[in-house]
Amino acid sequence: MSTYDYDLLCIGSGPAGQRAAVQAAKLGKRVAVVEREQTVGGVCLHTGTIPSKTFREAVLGFASSNKHSGSGAAKKTKRPSADELFARVGDIVAREEQVQEAQLWRNDVEVLAGSAAFADPHAITVRGHDRTQTVTSDNVMVAVGTCPVPVMSGNLHGEGIISSDEIFSLENLPHSMAVIGCGVIGVEYAAMFAMLGVNVTVIDGRERPLEFLDREIMDEMVHQMRARNVLFRLGETVERLERHQNGRSRVVIHLESGKRLVTDLALVCAGRSGATAELNLQAAGLEADERGRLVVDENFRTAQPHIYAAGDVIGFPSLAATSSEQGRLAACHAFGVPAGPMPTNFPVGIYSIPEISMVGPAEHELTAKRVPYEIGIARFREIARGQILGDDTGFLKLIFHREDRRLLSVHAVGTGATELIHIGQCVMGLGGGLDYFLQTVFNYPTLAECYKVAALDAHNKLSL
Repeated sequence: MSTYDYDLLCIGSGPAGQRAAVQAAKLGKRVAVVEREQTVGGVCLHTGTIPSKTFREAVLGFASSNKHSGSGAAKKTKRPSADELFARVGDIVAREEQVQEAQLWRNDVEVLAGSAAFADPHAITVRGHDRTQTVTSDNVMVAVGTCPVPVMSGNLHGEGIISSDEIFSLENLPHSMAVIGCGVIGVEYAAMFAMLGVNVTVIDGRERPLEFLDREIMDEMVHQMRARNVLFRLGETVERLERHQNGRSRVVIHLESGKRLVTDLALVCAGRSGATAELNLQAAGLEADERGRLVVDENFRTAQPHIYAAGDVIGFPSLAATSSEQGRLAACHAFGVPAGPMPTNFPVGIYSIPEISMVGPAEHELTAKRVPYEIGIARFREIARGQILGDDTGFLKLIFHREDRRLLSVHAVGTGATELIHIGQCVMGLGGGLDYFLQTVFNYPTLAECYKVAALDAHNKLSL
């Protein structure tokens, strides 16, 4: 019999921690999850993925109803309240909490409420609201996720200056806002608030937003955001923030270039750090990097072979879907169950407006590696389903190897892009390519027809 209380203890109940816990439980192991919040789900459920995507749907619903409710000035003055938009978010989060708690309960995973800290490599102290206990585990999974990097003017944090974790605490929608940082989170919220008629300015020191995206796709997204009056201040760095009271609270943003912007709300999306500060990693013989992240090997083991880490706390790609798979693979490895390596071709979804998704390398990456390729493009306005949806700007881009015709990558922007991408992901995973699309029949009218049209476009170019 084991001398430990548990076979696996997961610190954190987000996608990585929960999936690792359930996988271990299904292997017949004694499992517990430590969660410091009142309910399970982690950042993904409470302030990140689920709330932000639900908010996006509420914004799109508002835009759709406004589109069909009239025209001219009457249409432009109709504006939802923060409570109306956030109500749906609260409902969905509450339902998901019940679903995830039920899943842990069905699999006999014990939930320990409180904050965790290592006492030694196998012992974890859990400080709850009403008691403190120390438990031991043969294996440990660190899946604590991340927290926002502190605002550069920390003493100003509060009214008018917030992080993405505090979006849903807003009592009123701003008339203007500045998004500092145009990573995925910044771009998503900039697009959502712009759709609500908020005057949005995006500030970032880089010359291009989301540099990992295919440039043609990114250019289309920026074009559409600018059409909604989003102002991009790229290549600009924030020097300091000030709060001014002149009838109403405003935020003054001083840029290093000497420019000054005045806005109702400053949303700081300057990156996230691993939430490891309170774990007392030294007691476990571990050390985090300058961003609070843990280094792991291909099996998600830290420097201590029995301590695993997965999810956002280990950095890229920091996606809910990949975090979940990392947790599963780590649990399998911990108990000697054969499992394949982490897939290299995983989809990336960006829930901006318009939606963006990709799987595989961008065109500029293939060019840098001197890979011979040909592209095929299908525009939604040429597809019956695109006309039905009223999306005349979206498009699908396929990149094929010129010599063996393999599908190298897929890039999409527009309605349903994050769903559409999975067809290409499957074909790539099975080693398929141009010939598959040329010989396959897709339902009509659907956006999936884009694959056929894009393949024909590439085929015609190769025929030349």
